[in-house]
Amino acid sequence: MIVQRLTRIKDWYEHNERRVSTFSLIAGFVFDSLTLTRIDSLLDNAWLGINLVAVAVCIILLHKAEHENLPGEDSRPDTKKHFWLFNVMQFNFGALLGASFIFYFRSAALSVSWPFLLLLLAAMFANELLKKHYDRLVFQISFLYLSIFVFSIFLVPVLLHRIGPVVFLASGVLSLLVLWGFIKILKEFSRQTLFSVASIFIIINILYFANIIPAIPLALKDGGIYHSVTRTLSGGYAVAEEKKGWRDIIRLHDTIHLVPGDTLYAYSAVFSPTDLDTNIVHEWQYKDEDPPAGGSEWVTSSRIPLRLFGGRAEGFRTYSVKSNLREGLWRVNVATPRGAIIGRITFRIVESTTRPPVDVVIKR
Repeated sequence: MIVQRLTRIKDWYEHNERRVSTFSLIAGFVFDSLTLTRIDSLLDNAWLGINLVAVAVCIILLHKAEHENLPGEDSRPDTKKHFWLFNVMQFNFGALLGASFIFYFRSAALSVSWPFLLLLLAAMFANELLKKHYDRLVFQISFLYLSIFVFSIFLVPVLLHRIGPVVFLASGVLSLLVLWGFIKILKEFSRQTLFSVASIFIIINILYFANIIPAIPLALKDGGIYHSVTRTLSGGYAVAEEKKGWRDIIRLHDTIHLVPGDTLYAYSAVFSPTDLDTNIVHEWQYKDEDPPAGGSEWVTSSRIPLRLFGGRAEGFRTYSVKSNLREGLWRVNVATPRGAIIGRITFRIVESTTRPPVDVVIKR
């Protein structure tokens, strides 16, 4: 009876495979969006670790099943054993890549990190669209290694309570060691697999040192440009933000009316995992519309170092102050000392003869 039910389920799935697969992708993404909380959460990282182990086990069992040649038994890839192992592996791959995309998306400044996010998104959809290629071991190992590497990139800083190039390189070494252990158990490797893994390793390293990978595990929770920022007795921050009209809703950048000689405040709340205390930078830049080389370019006016303390779910709050601001387009890059962008606040300054009306908002 149970065997018959499982057979019917298998037949139904094969008939509706594309629709079920698409639904699973969307459902898994929504589920991860609603349930994944903090990047330093033990449960969240345990969930990712379980998925990694499940993928590795499925690959080993699939590889073993496809190379068994027992008399009277069908060991081809379309056996029931292959069917269930294959679909479990696919689900776990989708969960891994979807969860990784969500964590990296939360830490990303899209204008900078979109190539890396596009890579993760492409890998996530390839998990659905290129399933037939999973019959080739090189694809299975490549997807596994990509999952291990992107997981290591944010797990190692959480464990070591540090960020920076040395920690990133340690993440890469860890990912290679984990894959090496897996290969030793699998007892199967090829030049094609070596080339694929090496390519992933090199590409991820290039993206990191080009400051394209988000500054994970740091994430900008809140930020803005204000006319004043003061600490309240209750421990919050009172910010004076310029009153906005309905036209401001459709503008790409906030417009700040500034009397010449007045100052502006850049406020940021940056999440950092517990015990990961580090430094960040507020980099004030203006857009030079008429540089000597022609065109336009962003010019750094000030780089203000700030201290960041980890553990607060809403982000550690701090601010910088800037005076002598010229009229035009500005931005404040909230970044690590080596230049990885955590978030970006873009605004346009318009000179005014009178100070604009403001609303005082309490940041708790």
